[in-house]
Amino acid sequence: MEIWIYFTLLAAAMQAVRTAGQKQLSKHLNSMATTAVRYLYALPFAWLYLWWMLDYRQVKLPVLNSDFLQFALIACIMQIIGTVCLVVAFRYRNFAVATSLAKTEAILVAIIGALIFSTPLSLMGWLSVIIGVIGVIIVSKVRFTYQDVFQNPGAGFGLAAGLGLAMTALLIRKSSLALNTDLIVSAAVTLVFMITVQTFISVIYVWFQDKSQFSVMLKYWRVCLFVGITSVLGSIGWFTATSYQNAAYVKALGQVEFFITLILTYRLFKERISLAEYFGMFLIIASVVIILFVA
Repeated sequence: MEIWIYFTLLAAAMQAVRTAGQKQLSKHLNSMATTAVRYLYALPFAWLYLWWMLDYRQVKLPVLNSDFLQFALIACIMQIIGTVCLVVAFRYRNFAVATSLAKTEAILVAIIGALIFSTPLSLMGWLSVIIGVIGVIIVSKVRFTYQDVFQNPGAGFGLAAGLGLAMTALLIRKSSLALNTDLIVSAAVTLVFMITVQTFISVIYVWFQDKSQFSVMLKYWRVCLFVGITSVLGSIGWFTATSYQNAAYVKALGQVEFFITLILTYRLFKERISLAEYFGMFLIIASVVIILFVA
């Protein structure tokens, strides 16, 4: 298999467990503080990874040119917005609707990439993305009613999260490629730059919004550390995979995260899987198989 596939699977697995940690933290921290934890506790590990990768790949630190700075700074803002919207969506009663709409990220990456970033997919590529999104929606057991979608604020935040994270994925790829160096190193540089900027922005915001949130972060430092480590491992996967491959294919393959989450849930709680859920899982697998053939 190609290297981007391994990194995507790493990212999907880490994101599945990180989300569980963020959901736990959202009970104690406000939305921006929960978002800040993702960056603040990941920052030292991101720098260590970059230092190790520069030494391992025997590559010098590349110059941060204007194209990189432009794309990376916008990506920083979009990822913060997407993450905050997702955390806010956790707080609403119709959680399944909100998070399922956030999973439209994969198809939004394909649409925005084709319209704005000139990265169109093949016919089979579009098919794989659409099948995967449908599979995720079926597996999530969501019934999209008018009230749930149009009168539930959580649904709006879920869709906004998907849009923000879709833009982030596309801009990460543009940032990494703008450095014109070893792709694993350029992905690591992009990761460190973005996490450093995002840590600064989110910490300053939380400081002026509610300083007491920092003491809560210290109180729940174990969960925060868990979120930070899984976040940086997931980001290493996403950043590297999107540096090597079209972001739409990466995000489509990354939907196996939902499959992993479902399997873990049923293994832990011994619940039975319905026929509809089996069909949804089949669609996700079919989507992945198509991607492996066309990407």
